[in-house]
Amino acid sequence: MQNPSARLLRLLTLLQTRSRWTGPELCDRLGVSARTLRYDMAKLRDLGYRVQAEPGAAGGYSLRPGDTLPPLHLDDDEAVAMAIGLRAASGVAGLGESAATALTKLEQLLPRRLRGRVTTLVSFTAAVGQTGPAIDPDLVVFLTGACRDHRQVRFDYAARDGSASRREVEPYRLVQMGHRWYLLAYDPGRAGWRSFRLDRMQVHRPEGPRFAPREAPDPTRLLASTDAYFRRHRATVLVQAPVDAVAMRLPQSVPVEWVDPGVCRVHATGETPYQLAVNLLLIDQDFTVEQASAAVLDALRMLGERITAAIAGTVDDHGKGKGVPGKNIRSTVPATKAANGTIGTSNRT
Repeated sequence: MQNPSARLLRLLTLLQTRSRWTGPELCDRLGVSARTLRYDMAKLRDLGYRVQAEPGAAGGYSLRPGDTLPPLHLDDDEAVAMAIGLRAASGVAGLGESAATALTKLEQLLPRRLRGRVTTLVSFTAAVGQTGPAIDPDLVVFLTGACRDHRQVRFDYAARDGSASRREVEPYRLVQMGHRWYLLAYDPGRAGWRSFRLDRMQVHRPEGPRFAPREAPDPTRLLASTDAYFRRHRATVLVQAPVDAVAMRLPQSVPVEWVDPGVCRVHATGETPYQLAVNLLLIDQDFTVEQASAAVLDALRMLGERITAAIAGTVDDHGKGKGVPGKNIRSTVPATKAANGTIGTSNRT
């Protein structure tokens, strides 16, 4: 016969995995009678779990939210996944301390078979603190709840240029990009979809009236208009490589267009001209600049000069290193040239 305590934990796990179970389903899963199932449900209620029972042929059992957080029963993979998530969150501004504390509590409760895996995870990973603005976790919870319940939110917003405005929007989703959080919402006052940085919002509570959900755009496309997606400095380049090969080396947020089987077009961005120039070189393919500012072209010229100076005198005509004993040096950097707005080598005419 199954231990009653183990059976109770098994029942709790089942109730947490689905919003509703019928009595016969639970009896079949646990291998018990309907009478035993009712007894176990009463024990869970005594322990503080709000188990709701609905009578009738269409009835069943469900676990409702309570006034306090009761113990959760996690399987091995769920526990490790939670540890990974908490480790990553410990580097997020505004959430780091709470995530680190929760991870410590989780480690103390893990069984021996999992403690080694999680200890290795913590010992050999690092969550680097981000320099972005701190976000109140309570604000994140409030806004995600408004998204879920389809309720309008009201807030004062400080734009990038310093101008202030009052907004009343229909929230859709929160997105974390880099070290910033954004609210994606439909703004009825401006008849369009907008994105708002949470650190620039002064939210007024409680939530506003309900709204009928609209068909929302893809979050990535919507964020294409934000300062986190397209940086201040931009360049459009033709890369001498297939689009799939180039796209694999770039973040999904960088647009890559197909031109022909061996060439693609990249719309690169950077916070500074130098950063953008480095990003282009990291593609590791020959490219030709179609469009870029003078500052970006100057940064590319400077990098080309530095690279040329760095390898000057170290490679002879046979590719053998000079002045570096025991080393053979071969330059893998493509020729870099600035003329008539083009950078790099190209086989195209």
